[in-house]
Amino acid sequence: MSSGRDERRTARLTRRIIAFTDAHEGPVEGQIAYLGQSGARIVMVAEDGTWGDLVARSKEIAEEAVERAGITVRESFDGPMADRVRTGPYEWSRMAGIQLGG
Repeated sequence: MSSGRDERRTARLTRRIIAFTDAHEGPVEGQIAYLGQSGARIVMVAEDGTWGDLVARSKEIAEEAVERAGITVRESFDGPMADRVRTGPYEWSRMAGIQLGG
């Protein structure tokens, strides 16, 4: 880590990832997507289909946080991982709103 600030960010992300894994039974898998200057997005999917995401300031911070949290990281958000995702009414309404310009 390059600074104390990056270390604190990594520790905070690690705690949030662990909190997600502790709230769900079974293994949690993740995928890190580089967002450019915005950083990196960590998408997590639990065995029960619950998913969540976090944004890190850099890909390096994201990679360090998932390693510390001990989750399996996939190279891509592929079929088996995507098949487990369960969406609810909120997600469907957001998707519809985007399609309708909302």
